[in-house]
Amino acid sequence: MSESTNVKEIKVVTADPSAIGLFGLAIVTLVAATQKLGWTDGVGLVIPWAIFLGGLAQIYASILDAKHNNTFGTTAFGAYGLFWLGVAMTWFMQAGVFGDGFVVDANQTATMYVGYLVLSLFLTIGALETNKVLFFIFVLIDFLFIGLSLSTFGIMEHGMHLLAAWAELFVAILSLYGAGANVLNKHFGFEFLPVGKPFGIIKKPTAAAQTKTSRA
Repeated sequence: MSESTNVKEIKVVTADPSAIGLFGLAIVTLVAATQKLGWTDGVGLVIPWAIFLGGLAQIYASILDAKHNNTFGTTAFGAYGLFWLGVAMTWFMQAGVFGDGFVVDANQTATMYVGYLVLSLFLTIGALETNKVLFFIFVLIDFLFIGLSLSTFGIMEHGMHLLAAWAELFVAILSLYGAGANVLNKHFGFEFLPVGKPFGIIKKPTAAAQTKTSRA
């Protein structure tokens, strides 16, 4: 006697988290840029936005992108969300919140910036085939980390600090636009605000090309 088994596939639908992730990035970089440019003073009131918008909002977007099986979005939002939580912790330590027994070496922070620059360069390549707004956000993030790395290492400190500050400001502006475009385009069901088509530079090799490469 045979038994038949009915298998039901349940699909869990989640909203596209790009808008909230980009908004989190936009707000924290906007506030942080005003401090770097000397328009505001201190980092005390940058910390809440670093934790809640730069950190938690992007990590939330990363988790939702993981449910979408979106490796690119999961990695980008997750990495930058953790970056801002780490930056907030660094500011707490520098302010003596956890005591004065810590040895502070700025070169360690600069090395971290270099690591994030490398990741951002990979993500910039990936962004070529997303949309042009996202691609240029990553290009500006590259310049942000170049400026942060070199200025923290003490190389052309003033000029690189300004490079980081202006790059960060434009990251904020483009991210605000990207967040708004994502919300309205999804809401209306058509491209209400243009974000630019993928560049179409990187294409998957054809089966014939893959066979030829494997034989070479």
